[in-house]
Amino acid sequence: MATLSVRTDRQGLHEITSLVQEIVRESGVREGVCVVFIQHTSASLTIQENADPSARRDLETWLNRLAPENDPLFTHTSEGPDDMPSHIKAALTATSLSIPVMNSGLALGTWQGVYVWEHRRSPHTRRLAVQIIESARS
Repeated sequence: MATLSVRTDRQGLHEITSLVQEIVRESGVREGVCVVFIQHTSASLTIQENADPSARRDLETWLNRLAPENDPLFTHTSEGPDDMPSHIKAALTATSLSIPVMNSGLALGTWQGVYVWEHRRSPHTRRLAVQIIESARS
């Protein structure tokens, strides 16, 4: 098991593909599964387009429209207007990812990257647990 500490400077998608890939390489596992888990309730993980940044901007715009700040129905607001929307966004997205490992690398598609999706506006340090599970040999 390895841990990652990822500093986010703003709301949005922050690519961590190379950080996770390095953990896979260091594990020595040629085939198996890489599990990534974020230890927070106001940020999430996603695999998303890593070529055109407009796709990430559009995703963020859509999610902000779905869970807007300052909704008068929210009562969990002690940490600011982005607090409850960040929990909703994390609940609607993913807190863990399972990625196949093939030939000692992440078996991602051509345009796929692994991202921490920061749902708060202010900077945060996010903790991730990464586990590489080797496939049983036949």
